[in-house]
Amino acid sequence: MINKSKIRLGISQGDINGISYEVIIKTLQDNRINELASIIVYGSPKVAAYHRKALDINNFSFNNIRTPDEANQKRPNIINCLDDEVRVELGKSTQIAGDASLASLQRAVQDLKNGKLDVLVTAPINKDNIQSPNFNFPGHTEYLEAEFKAKIGTLMIMVSERFKVAVLTGHVPLSRVSGLVTKELVLTKLRLLNESLKIDFGIRKPNIAVLGLNPHAGDNGFLGHEEIEIIEPALEEARNEGILAIGTFPADGFFGSASQFKFDAVLAMYHDQGLAPFKSIVTNGVNYTAGLSIVRTSPAHGTGFDIAGKGLSSPDSFRNALYLALDILKQRRNYKELTEDPLQMKGQGNGR
Repeated sequence: MINKSKIRLGISQGDINGISYEVIIKTLQDNRINELASIIVYGSPKVAAYHRKALDINNFSFNNIRTPDEANQKRPNIINCLDDEVRVELGKSTQIAGDASLASLQRAVQDLKNGKLDVLVTAPINKDNIQSPNFNFPGHTEYLEAEFKAKIGTLMIMVSERFKVAVLTGHVPLSRVSGLVTKELVLTKLRLLNESLKIDFGIRKPNIAVLGLNPHAGDNGFLGHEEIEIIEPALEEARNEGILAIGTFPADGFFGSASQFKFDAVLAMYHDQGLAPFKSIVTNGVNYTAGLSIVRTSPAHGTGFDIAGKGLSSPDSFRNALYLALDILKQRRNYKELTEDPLQMKGQGNGR
């Protein structure tokens, strides 16, 4: 019988030719995880067996199931989403691997929509080979935003125990960034970040640092006008809404002086401005997608084609992604309970 109170955690397999199965299996070898959630991998028993053999892992196996309802509560489970003829080519980007990534993701998303899963942890995909008529997105974040119809969009937040970094513009070419930086977008992302820090991370009054777009944050307009004309007016409006957003800070000096540790989160203007220092400082971070109705996390690393099948990959980032997904779901439930209308709850308690 299914334990209804146990969190149902889905894992999409990512690219079958990379390190996804290695970090998944290494994480799930710790049986204590099965006490925290019902684990369901969307992938292929055949591919999993291939990776176990390549990595010489003999003390682990999945329980094969067809639906989450059949999940064994004491073991990691796997749902087959692939054709039996699927071919693994370690370290290579192939169309078969891209199709397999998408098949796994689609099945997991469908089960999320149908209420059969509570949270999703996505293993790394290759953003090139997964492209198809059914997937025309820069990455997981944009795909999930479309699938779950996020009302005001989503926000990529890189999370560690030490600090958090969000990005205004995500997976877009650098040449397009300046044109995308608008007052409306800055406000939207600040609202998403502030709300997520409160609801998903339990921070009552978030303190947010905002970086400038240009070198030296524009240097009073000498090196660019976006700070003066766009970002700072947006920050003033955000503060009028009760969002404690401070900036703009020059990115190099901000991270160079370790100022990121003084704030609950940092909003960077573009991908590498935030992720380069984050990944330089943090080795086991997590990518979290704020703004969705569901909880989704992923490890902060890629497919690792260069070390696939060699047993060299660390599961720390994936393990942290799994734990963070569980923590955020619990935090959301606590927040909902604390903010329920007390009169309504009292009436329900009296049977009215």
